[in-house]
Parts: sequence; structure tokens; C-alpha cells
Amino acid sequence: MRITNNMMIKNTSININGNKINVDTLNNQMTSQKKIQRPSENPVIAIRALRLRSSLSEIDQYYENNIPDAESWLDVTQTAMLNIEKVVKDIRTQCVYGATDSLKEDDRSAILTQLTKLRDQIYSDGNTDYAGRTVFTGYRTNKKLTFMEDEANTSYHVTQKFSYTDLQEYRYYSGNVTLPTTVAEVAGNAIPNPQMAVFERIRLSYDSIDSITDKDGKVLDGTTGNIDGVLTYTDPAGAAREIKVKVYDTYDAWVQASGGTPAIPEAGTDKAAVFIKESGELVLGDKAAAELRGKKANLNIDYDKTGFGKGELRPEYYYNCTDNTVAGAPVEFFKFDPATGEEIYQDINYVVSANQTLTVNTQGSAVFDAALGRDVDELIDAVQHATEANKKVGDIEAMLKMEEYASDESQEKLQEWLEAAKKERDYANDHMQKLYNSYIGNCDQYLQKINLALTDLGSKGVSLDLTKNRMSNQQTTMETLMSTNEDRNLSDIIIDYTSAYTSYQAALQAGAKINQNTLLNYL
Repeated sequence: MRITNNMMIKNTSININGNKINVDTLNNQMTSQKKIQRPSENPVIAIRALRLRSSLSEIDQYYENNIPDAESWLDVTQTAMLNIEKVVKDIRTQCVYGATDSLKEDDRSAILTQLTKLRDQIYSDGNTDYAGRTVFTGYRTNKKLTFMEDEANTSYHVTQKFSYTDLQEYRYYSGNVTLPTTVAEVAGNAIPNPQMAVFERIRLSYDSIDSITDKDGKVLDGTTGNIDGVLTYTDPAGAAREIKVKVYDTYDAWVQASGGTPAIPEAGTDKAAVFIKESGELVLGDKAAAELRGKKANLNIDYDKTGFGKGELRPEYYYNCTDNTVAGAPVEFFKFDPATGEEIYQDINYVVSANQTLTVNTQGSAVFDAALGRDVDELIDAVQHATEANKKVGDIEAMLKMEEYASDESQEKLQEWLEAAKKERDYANDHMQKLYNSYIGNCDQYLQKINLALTDLGSKGVSLDLTKNRMSNQQTTMETLMSTNEDRNLSDIIIDYTSAYTSYQAALQAGAKINQNTLLNYL
């Protein structure tokens, strides 16, 4: 085959251009340290790079956004739980201190001050939020767990579920002493006889109740014609049983209707109870309480309440209820499934890795027991009553030394008043100490509930840490794979570039010599 100069020049030009392209490619690689600049250079690397980048982007979303967000939510929740745990422990400490027999007036005052301050702190941490989202309110993260101010016109119809385990023994007192202030009152006023009665009760989560609803839907509000009704409860077999109930506005109204001493008449096989609107208590007769315990029964109480104080828990986070504040526009809330009675959980889930979600929220009902605030209120009332009862004794003892009561008749009458005051004082001190002792156990139960919630939160944190470590490893692995697929080592590029550039220079020199030859050189 005859090789012409033009053929040699053409081939030389093609080879020089090829070497030039190779040099340019390596020069681009040296600049970017990437194997390819466009997909057409190597489709396999390009496709693999797209897949790896997509996977890494997904991992980055989990590791750099979702997981830190979930961690922050859990940290905020844990801080709030630890704060409420401290409050409960402080309340328990006051109960232990108050249960001693040697309390003096200053001691009672100190306890009362501490309990009052703690009462204001009990549920405040329930309104803790993370980035504007309240952490204990389920899906309603734009709402608070408690009422943020007094709401006198807010009205709810609440269905609160109870069981026989909610029965608790409680002491009721009557015949408290009202101190006489003149000689005539000392001689003429009737000297009261303090009395005590012990009943078992079920206490609602709220006081100052408007009314309760009986089995027939009758509203029992204590007014004429709306005092007597019937409540039903069920045993484990599902059998419905009845309790007759009387509704009174106040405890004093019940005492007055009972003839001066609180009583619940139960004739024959009748089982009866009294509901006190003021305190939100269903006080059970002996037969009713015994049957509830014996049958291991459950009892639902439907009631209406208008007016809530600042710091009280909102009913919708604990019970099935209806907000009737706006006339004609009721708003229903369901904490429990009406058909099955099972609790409805409002879980907020974060996707923390592929096909893995983590529930980051804890519902307020799992941490903040609605009975805790009522316990503290009763402790405060008991301390105040004991303080007042002791003061009455001191006032009468001081009266005995006054000249205006120096007559034998006044002295004799004052001694009778003193005996009545001492009886009330002894009852009040005994009641206070027994409340302290019983509420030590209650505080232990509240702490156990908080500890369970903290344990559950801790398990979520451990799971999240494991996922975070796994995502970190996957991120590192994916970045390594991406680098292996796309990147070139600079030292390797320099070696290849030097070789290619040398070839390019050699090609230029060879081409220059070929181009120097013409036909005349062969003649």
C-alpha cells in the first residue's frame, strides 16, 4: 500500500490531537480531581455516581436534620420531666417533715409556704415547648397542657373513668368551734361538739363542679328536684349495678341535711352515695364502697364544670370531653376510643433512617398525674385547718386569763369551750398527719409514674443513639464509595499527566519532522 505524505500528515494530526485531548482530560482531572466531567465520558461512573449521591443525600437528611431534631425534642422533654420529678420529691419531703408529731406554729407556717409555692410549680413544666411546639400535648402542639389564665366562662362536659382502685378512705369533720368574743357569747352561745366520720370516696380531678349526670341523663345540680339520682357501675362480667346518689352544693349543706354529722343512709340492700359539688367528691356509703371493691367494678362519672383556674390541666388531654364554652358550637375531644375504651395515642414520629421511625413525644397524662394538684390542695387546707384549730386553743387559754372572764361562770364556760377547741385541734392535727402519711405513698406512686416515663424516654434516646451511630457509619461508607467512584488521587493524575504531556510533546516533534519532508527529498 502506498503511503503518501498527506496520509502521514493526517495520521500525525489525528494522533497529536488524540494526545492533546488526553492531556486536556488529565488537566481537567488535575483541576477537579474527578474522573469525569460529563456523563458521556463514562456512563457507568455517571450512573453509579447518581445512585450514590441520592443515597448520601438521604442519609444526610437523617443524620444532619431529622436525628438532631429528634434529639433536641427528647432533651427538652427529659428536662421537663426531671423538673416535675424534683417538685414531687420536694412535696414528698414536706410530707415526711409534716408527718412528725412535734410540729410548732412556725413549722406549720413554713410547710404551708412551701406547699403553696410548689403548688404553683406542679404543672408549669407541662407547657414546655420545643421550637414553638408544646411537647406534652400530642398532635395539638400549638396548645398548652394547662390553662394559662383564669377562664371563668370556659365550660366542659367531662367523662372521667374510675375503678375500684381509685377508692380512698377519707375523714370528714363537723362541729368546728366558732370562738366567742364577748362574755355574753361565752355564756349564751351553744358549745359545738366536733365530730368525725370516715367514708370512702372517689375524687374527681376538679372541684367546683356544676352538676353530674345520672344514668337516665338527668342533670343533678343540687337544686330542688335535681338532688336525687342513680349512678351505674359495671363489674368485670359487664353486669350493670346501681348506686343512689344525692347531690349537695357544699360539704356544710350535706352536714346540715344529715343532722349535724355527715351520714349516708343505706337502707336494706340499697347502696347510696353523696356527691359534693364544691369539692368534686363522690362519697360512698359502706355498702356501695364494699360492693365496688368486692366486684372490682368500674365507674364512669359524667359531670359539667364551668370556670377553670390558671395552672389547671385542660380536660381534653386526660378525658373524653366536650368544650361547651361557645353556645351551639360544642367541640368534642376523645382521649379514649368510645367503642373499646382503649386509650388513643397521639404519637409524633420522626423518620430517623430508611424504614425506621421514632416516637419522640410523651403525652402529658403519662407524666403529670391529675390527682397531684388535688393532693397538694388538700394538704394546704389541712395545714390551714390545723393552724386555725391550734390558734383557737391558744385564744381561749388567753381568754381564761383576762379579767373580764374572771367570774366563776365565765371560767366554767370557757373550760367547756376549751375542751371543744382541743377536740377540734386534736382532730385537725390527726387529720393533717394522716394526710401527710398517706400522701407520702401517693408521691411515691407519682414518682414511679414519672420514672416509667423517664425510662421510656431513655429507651428512645438509646435507640436514637444507635441509629445515629449507624447513620454516621453509613455516611462515611457512602462518602468513601462516592470518592472511589468519582475521585482520582492527585499524585496518580500528575504521573499520568506527565506521561501524556511527554507523549504529546514527542508527537509534536515527530510531526514537525514529517512535515519537513516533501517530494523533492525523494528525487
